[in-house]
This record gives sequence, C-alpha cells and structure tokens, in this order.
Amino acid sequence: MPKIIRFLSVITLTLLSISFFNALHVSDVGSEKNTSETYTIKALKIPKDLTFAGEKVPTELYDIKERMDRELLVNTYWQSNGLLLIKRAHKYFPLIEPMLKEYGIPDDFKYLAVAESGLENNSSPAGAAGFWHFLKTSAREYGLEVNQNVDERYNLEKATKVAAEYLKKSKERFGTWTLAAAAYNAGNARIARNLKKQQVDDYYDLLLNNETARYIFRIVALKEVLSYPKKYGFEFEKEDLYYLPKTKTVKVDTVISNIASFAKGFQTNYKELKLHNAWLRENKLNNKSRRLYTIKIPLRE
Repeated sequence: MPKIIRFLSVITLTLLSISFFNALHVSDVGSEKNTSETYTIKALKIPKDLTFAGEKVPTELYDIKERMDRELLVNTYWQSNGLLLIKRAHKYFPLIEPMLKEYGIPDDFKYLAVAESGLENNSSPAGAAGFWHFLKTSAREYGLEVNQNVDERYNLEKATKVAAEYLKKSKERFGTWTLAAAAYNAGNARIARNLKKQQVDDYYDLLLNNETARYIFRIVALKEVLSYPKKYGFEFEKEDLYYLPKTKTVKVDTVISNIASFAKGFQTNYKELKLHNAWLRENKLNNKSRRLYTIKIPLRE
C-alpha cells in the first residue's frame, strides 16, 4: 500500500509540474502578444500634396518618393527626438515665425532651423553654431560679431535676420526657395556648379552628396510630423510642451567685468542670464568699442 501511495504521489507531482510549465508558457505567449498589440511599426503613406515654401515635392517620381519615405520614417520612428522637437517648436516657433514674416521669408523655413540645430543653441563638428548653424566665416561676412567673448551666432534674433538675408540672396540667384534651402546646406557655389555641370535647373533633378540630397526631404518630413503630430502617433497634453520664460531687456554700452555679479544686480543668477543670452561666451563683456548690446533679463514669476 505505501508503494502505491508513493507511486501516485510521484504521478501527481509530475502532472502538477507539467501544468505549471504549460501555464508559464501560455503566460509568456500572452505577454508577447500584448506587446505586439500595443506597439507596431507600420509603413507610412506619403501625402500626395507635399510642398516646401509653396513649391511642390514631386513624389510621383520613384526616387523622390523613396527619399521622402526614408525621411518620414526616420522622423516618425525616432520617437524621443520627435517629441522633443514638438516641445521645443512650441517654445521657439512663436519667436521665429514673426521674424521670418517680417523679413519676407516663407514660414516653412522655420523647419530648416529644426533640421539644422534641433532648435538648440548648439554647434556642429564642422564648427557651425547657433539655431541656424552658421560657420564663423559666413557669420562675419553678414555682420555678426564672432569672437571668444561674444558670438552672435547664438543670438536667435540676430542670427534669424542674417539667415533671412542669406536665403533671399540665394532665392534671387537660383529662382526657387527649394534651391535656396539646398544652398543653405551646401553653399551657393556648390549648387551653382552642380546645376551647370548637370545642365538642370531643379533641385529634384540634381545628383548631390548624401547630406544635401537628403536635406530638403528631411525639412519636409519635419514639417509634416510637427504640423500633424497626432497623425504620426505622438501623444501629449498642452502642459507637456515647453514655454519661453518671460524676460525684460536692458541696454548695455559699457564693460561688464563680471557677468555673475551683473546678474545678481537684477535678482537673477549666472546660469539664468546665460540661458537667455548664450551669445555671451565668457563671465565678462569686454566691449572696448562701447557697442550697444541688448541683454535679456529673466523675470521671476
């Protein structure tokens, strides 16, 4: 009798073990299924009416469609970067848009700034800096002050004005805003040389280096995603977006020997002052020429 009981016990334990592992397997399968149901990567439909600055993107051409598809996919499925750009656009577009309008530049060029810098006062490995990513030589050529103490490429208002001047000249030279945008990336000389060499007059007919070949498509993709974020799966509340803090301005035509002390005099600090005036590159303003500068002072709320 004890042998029978032991035998039945072994059988029972074996059956329980099988049931337990089957349950784990079912649980795992269910878990995988839930993941696929909540996250899928879908092919995107390319809108047929895409434009840049009022100029049509000819997506009926196979290579144009493929290049547009690539940039739309990259900017849709790089979710963290896309969401950050949406938040920053809400912060900075209200500042950039009226300036572009004032200078006679199509509104779509705000997306060029997004493509250049991600709407951050940063610099590239090539040395381009600020929201509009000017090189030192180009910035100085257009009247911006660039040195170790002051770098106006980091002044959004002044850099936007210079970008507008550059784009206007390129538009006058090449005839279209699309080629003007391409020239912003590659330079006027290179675009002119390629147009002549390849005997065409349209950006979409040019064979260019990889960066410039992708450039317009990236801008258009950013325009599409930032204009219709929910269409591309970006979910957020208004309170999630970024805002520009309120500031006042003061005019300075003297030397500032210590920026930290200067900031304290306006009930703020070095960090806050520098965040609003990134063009001040040191803890002082030399200003030997007694030039008039405008400094933004953050307001306490």
